[in-house]
Amino acid sequence: MYNHLLHNTLFNVVPPSRPLPPHSNSENSLVRVRVKPLSCLQMDGCGLDSDGRQFKNAEEMWREEVGDGDPLKKSQWYSDGVGYWQAVEATVDGVLGGYAHVNEPDIEGSEAFLNSVLAERFPDAGRGRRLVALDCGSGIGRVTKNLLIRYFNEVDLLEPVSHFLDTARVNLASENLMVTEEYKAVNFFCIPLQEFTPEAERYDIIWVQWCIGHLSDDDFVSFFQRAKVGLKPGGLFVLKENIAKSGFVLDKQDRSITRSDLYFKQLFNKCGLHVYKMKDQKGFPDELFAVKMYALTTELPTKRVTTELPKRVNSSRSKRHVNRPAIIK
Repeated sequence: MYNHLLHNTLFNVVPPSRPLPPHSNSENSLVRVRVKPLSCLQMDGCGLDSDGRQFKNAEEMWREEVGDGDPLKKSQWYSDGVGYWQAVEATVDGVLGGYAHVNEPDIEGSEAFLNSVLAERFPDAGRGRRLVALDCGSGIGRVTKNLLIRYFNEVDLLEPVSHFLDTARVNLASENLMVTEEYKAVNFFCIPLQEFTPEAERYDIIWVQWCIGHLSDDDFVSFFQRAKVGLKPGGLFVLKENIAKSGFVLDKQDRSITRSDLYFKQLFNKCGLHVYKMKDQKGFPDELFAVKMYALTTELPTKRVTTELPKRVNSSRSKRHVNRPAIIK
C-alpha cells in the first residue's frame, strides 16, 4: 500500500511562520541534528490540505484529523487510508498512479544509495554474512523485486492491502525472479505499520519507502521505536519519502501527509535516530514533489553528513485541472 508521489502543483506551498534554521538546507549538516522538542512544530512551519485549507501548525492539523486521544477517530483515519488503496489496481502503473516511467530512475537512485550504505556498513556482505531486509509498505513487491532481492539473501514484505500482497507473492515466486535460490522473499506480513513489531535482531536494513506519510506523528515515533528491536547490531533504517518545501501538506483523500526535511528531522530526534547519510532523488518529473533518502542509525555517527542541495519545489498552483496525486509504490 501506501504511498504516492504527490503533484506539487496541487498545492500552494505555505511559507514557514519564521525562517527555518540554517541546518535545514545545509550541504554539511551535522549528523546529530539539534532540534527543539516535537511540540515546537507549531512554530516551525504551517501547512495546508488538498482542499486549500491552511493550518497554523501540525498540532492543529493532527487534532482535527485524528483527534486528541480519540481512538475511534484515529482508527477512521487509518481505515480511510487503506480503503483508498484497496481501490487501486495491483500493477506497477496502478501503484505508481500512472507514473510507471518513474520506476527506473527511482530504482537507480535507490540502488546507488544502497550501494554506498552497504559498502560502508556491511563490507563483509557476501563473505559469510547473510543479509536480511524488511520492505515496509511493500505494495506489489516493486522495490523488493527490482532492488532488494538482488542484495539481500532474505527479504520480508510488510503491506496492509491484501490484494497488493497477493500480487507480490506471485511477482516474487522463484520462477519469476532472475536471481539464484540464495536470494528469496520469505515472509509476507499483511499488517499495517502502526501495528507491526518485528522479530528481534532479524534485519540488517529496514527499508521504509513512500508509506510513513500515512502515520500520525505519535505512531511514526512508536513505529520506529518498536522497529529498532528488529535491527541486527550495526543495522539501520532507510527512509525514502516525498519532501514538502516547508511545513507539511495533507492529502485528504488518501489520508497521508508530506512532511518537510525539518519536520522529519524533528521526528527522527524524537525517535532517537541519527542521520548517517542522506541524498536527493534525481530524474523525476518537475511537477512532482522532491524526494529524499535518509539512512538512519540508532547510534550517533562520528562523521558529518554531506548531501546535495535539495531539488527545487514549485511553489505555484497549476492553472489547469490536475488529477489526484499520483501514487508511488
